Amino acid sequence: MPDKKLTPILRLLQRIATSRATGVTFCTLFCLSAASASANPGFINGVPASIAAQGPTLNLVSPVEGASLRSSPAAADDVLAKLRRGFTLSYVDNPRTAAERKWFAKHPDYLDRVFTRAQRYLPYIVAELERRNLPLELALLPIVESAYDPFAYSHGRAAGLWQMIPGTAKRFGIKQNWWYDGRRDVVDSTRAALDYLEYLYEFNDGNWLNAIASYNSGEGNVRRAVRRNTRAGKPTDFWHLRLPKETSMYVPKLLALVEIVSDPAQFSLALPVVVDVAQFRITDIGSQLDLALAAELAGVDVDTVYQYNPGYNRWSTDPSGPHRLVMPIDVADEFQVALEQVPAADRVRWKRHKVKSGEAISQIADKYSTTVSTIRSANNLKGNTIRAGHHLMIPVATKPLSAYSKSADARLAATQNRQRSGNKVEHVVRSGESFWTISRRYGVTHRQLAAWNGMAPGDTLSVGRKLVVWTNQNVADSPRMSPTAALGNTTRKVRYTVKSGDSLYWIARKFRVGIDQIARWNKIDKSKILRPGQRLTMYVDVTAQSS
Repeated sequence: MPDKKLTPILRLLQRIATSRATGVTFCTLFCLSAASASANPGFINGVPASIAAQGPTLNLVSPVEGASLRSSPAAADDVLAKLRRGFTLSYVDNPRTAAERKWFAKHPDYLDRVFTRAQRYLPYIVAELERRNLPLELALLPIVESAYDPFAYSHGRAAGLWQMIPGTAKRFGIKQNWWYDGRRDVVDSTRAALDYLEYLYEFNDGNWLNAIASYNSGEGNVRRAVRRNTRAGKPTDFWHLRLPKETSMYVPKLLALVEIVSDPAQFSLALPVVVDVAQFRITDIGSQLDLALAAELAGVDVDTVYQYNPGYNRWSTDPSGPHRLVMPIDVADEFQVALEQVPAADRVRWKRHKVKSGEAISQIADKYSTTVSTIRSANNLKGNTIRAGHHLMIPVATKPLSAYSKSADARLAATQNRQRSGNKVEHVVRSGESFWTISRRYGVTHRQLAAWNGMAPGDTLSVGRKLVVWTNQNVADSPRMSPTAALGNTTRKVRYTVKSGDSLYWIARKFRVGIDQIARWNKIDKSKILRPGQRLTMYVDVTAQSS
């Protein structure tokens, strides 16, 4: 007779078995009756001793009596298997989707790389989609957008896994500044991207394909295409809309991935297993933290910290937040315990700086690779005025900046130093120049020039910025250049000490630059009066100073 305490459990198992017409149900049997265990010394808690010694297992409970079989030990589920079970979007097949399927089927190495890279982020993104009750197909959207590369940056100025442009990111609450770009942060960017997709779904009257197209092209473009078709009496579903070429292939690419994940064998593909186990934990740190110190506390290298926290641009977290780090799951507890032993004041190194005569707070910020606002906050300054002889406390990196392998500066240096075909030329941007004018000068395309320097063609070029150009032509012999331009880059950095009676207007006129340029180069308020002895940095065209 079974133990009375176990009777409800046995009845539950019986109901499960009898409710299934076919197949088997996996149930973990935690215990059997104490009476049967004591009656049979070959059993431990009702489980055969030889099996119990091997650890927890799953038992197969069949609706057919006597067909119970022991399973192999339980393994973590595959995220891709969860996606297959959860795909819900309905759509018709289309030649555009077939073309994208064909491309993916011919590039299995690409799929292997992408899904292997996705292991770090996919379990989190799928969990967020499930929490919001959104289509699981959206988990594959970062493949289309960025190939699951958090450091991806497009010619359209889009960044991160979800490739959000600055305006959309700001609209959905993503912080972007010198210290931090939340478009690259997996937590912030996923939250904002899913907020945006939910908005687009409502905006497109519950049409997911049109919503996904809007994510790529902008809701205005899709709305105008829908209205055109409505006026012409044409269908307004995605397949009938006249959209930009990139968008017309964007949705089919996602649907092709959905079909391949649904049945890879149909396309002679074997996708890697993406285990459905959380890869990281979001840890509250409470204050600014040097990323090299974070790596030391967690027992990992700095590169690992950046890979899990790609939103941070510099050597530390943003002094004004977010005060959190994403840490690998297997070191998160150790990191949390170690961090609690470090006082907030010791989480960055401090440098005592004595202000020199004529030194501006912006110069000090540049020297220590920090920002004016950080120095002001650390020293309780209400403005940018500082006095010679006074001391400032500056938060600085604990290691040389070269040790912060994925900081914005380090990534730019790696991009610019990558060997390419042609001769490497360094070009210093001067007033009035753009990617277009510089690329014409060197006989390259403006997109090439931007990519070589880790930028997008639409990014602003600041005067004095150093660009790397790879060109096959002799610059001085270029027929498209004026005699003045053939002399080479004629912009030079000039340091000027303000004299009594000087004004920004007078200095700008003297050196033939703009007042706004001087203010921007020196990070000063152009409405404030200059002080004698104050030093200004300017970038002047020497050929414009001759008359």
